[in-house]
Amino acid sequence: MIILGIETSCDETAAAVIDFKNDNKVELLSNVIATSLSLHAQTGGIIPEIAAREQVKFIIPVIDESLKALKNPQEKIDAIAVTYGPGLIGSLLVGVETAKTFAYIWNKPIIPVNHLFGHIYANFIGKNKIEFPAIALIVSGGHTDLVLIKNHRDIKWLGGTRDDAAGEAFDKTGRLLNLSYPAGPEIEKLAMGIEKDIYNFPRPLIDSNDYDFSFSGLKTAVLREVQKIKNPNYEQLKNLSFSLQEAIFDVLIKKTIKAAKEYNVKSILLGGGVAANQTLRKRFESEVRSQKLEIELFIPEKKLCTDNAAMIAAAAFFNNEQTDWRKISADPELYFD
Repeated sequence: MIILGIETSCDETAAAVIDFKNDNKVELLSNVIATSLSLHAQTGGIIPEIAAREQVKFIIPVIDESLKALKNPQEKIDAIAVTYGPGLIGSLLVGVETAKTFAYIWNKPIIPVNHLFGHIYANFIGKNKIEFPAIALIVSGGHTDLVLIKNHRDIKWLGGTRDDAAGEAFDKTGRLLNLSYPAGPEIEKLAMGIEKDIYNFPRPLIDSNDYDFSFSGLKTAVLREVQKIKNPNYEQLKNLSFSLQEAIFDVLIKKTIKAAKEYNVKSILLGGGVAANQTLRKRFESEVRSQKLEIELFIPEKKLCTDNAAMIAAAAFFNNEQTDWRKISADPELYFD
């Protein structure tokens, strides 16, 4: 089965073609992404109207480029997968309406995909079989959620952030430190080489009896330290970055491992832009080893952690709910319903 995936939930415009073999092996034929990040970096955050306008400009060229992986794509593509939520309404509409147009012209079914499920299924691209049950941690700029996956048709939300997502906490704190947007990668670089957690920022909800998260208070804690220092020098920026990263990662890792033990899972899956952080990856691997857990850890390659269309096509294949194009509409408030 060959699926064309389309993803436009935020500031990336993405299209991908994936071929699914009889043994459910996922072969990535193309994965094309255009981003308006440089424009948003100038304003320190995403401007929805700018993102949507850029996607109108990029959507057809991106799809055309992705289809170069096939000869006679109209004949070979079996279905079109598209993100229909959650996300920015203007951005979502660009992808959804484009997918509907292709589906009508080519007479192909559409498979609507929840963007959050996409981050989970990025793990199934180019990987060996993932065993269930599994715990998935989705950690990005807009979401921090833990879900239990009993099988492809039985996915249960366990908990999520009550305020800021982990990636959002990085970006908001980055503004306090006068770092460029998005701040996560720069904070990761600044934290490298630091070994001592000098500031010991709070770990919100780390010992709570649920699987919820809360990261808004970290921003306030960092603000207080910055106000004390007034003008942090480079070494202080490095220590602030390390302490912030440690606080966030301690919570993410402890809650994920706790859920994995409680539900006796065979696999842990990470997904989302923050999962591209090498320190987080190494700490998860170290924790699984040190606790001698008989659990396999899966993390997508870096390019598949951030928003992309390959993950949307993968999610569509494993949750194949083909729909007539007339019944698809964008839903910016979509969640784990």
